[in-house]
Amino acid sequence: MNFTKTSINGVTIIEPTAYGDHRGWFMETYNETILKEAGIVVTFVQDNQSFSASKGTLRGLHYQLNPKAQMKLVRCTKGEIYDVAVDIRKGSPTYGEWFGIKLSAENKKQLLIPKGFAHGFMTLTDDVEVQYKVDEPYAKECDRGVIWNDPEIGIEWPIDIVPILSEKDDKAPLLKEAENNFIYGE
Repeated sequence: MNFTKTSINGVTIIEPTAYGDHRGWFMETYNETILKEAGIVVTFVQDNQSFSASKGTLRGLHYQLNPKAQMKLVRCTKGEIYDVAVDIRKGSPTYGEWFGIKLSAENKKQLLIPKGFAHGFMTLTDDVEVQYKVDEPYAKECDRGVIWNDPEIGIEWPIDIVPILSEKDDKAPLLKEAENNFIYGE
């Protein structure tokens, strides 16, 4: 596995090594020992999977409040997405900044998103499947979001269309109005 740090501390691109032959390929998508050797100590407790039928579907920006905040390890196993992490830790030198990357079944890249970040993705193809691990189970009472097009965040989504949104995501607040109990360094 290759680990690449991004412009935002803690957000890491993970590239598994795929071993292929005439039959296809094999790869480890998660190995606790290798992550620990890279300085990433996490115990994942839940796997999630989503399917989006149409290109331009946008899910996010989501997070869970403390004490149920989640670290996520995200990968796209069918199709292609533009995956985004936004630093929402108050007092962080990168507060409000975002990092985005294309994840696809073809490139096999994964994005590790620490606690204290909002997460979302836009589908770049039809028929997209996304899988991600989390280190805390879903907790409805802690589920929050930020609107996908908050002008103060300024995410540059790669498709210039009106996205397909859930009602919840369409009504999410701006970051400055969103409930948020993340403090940088805690």
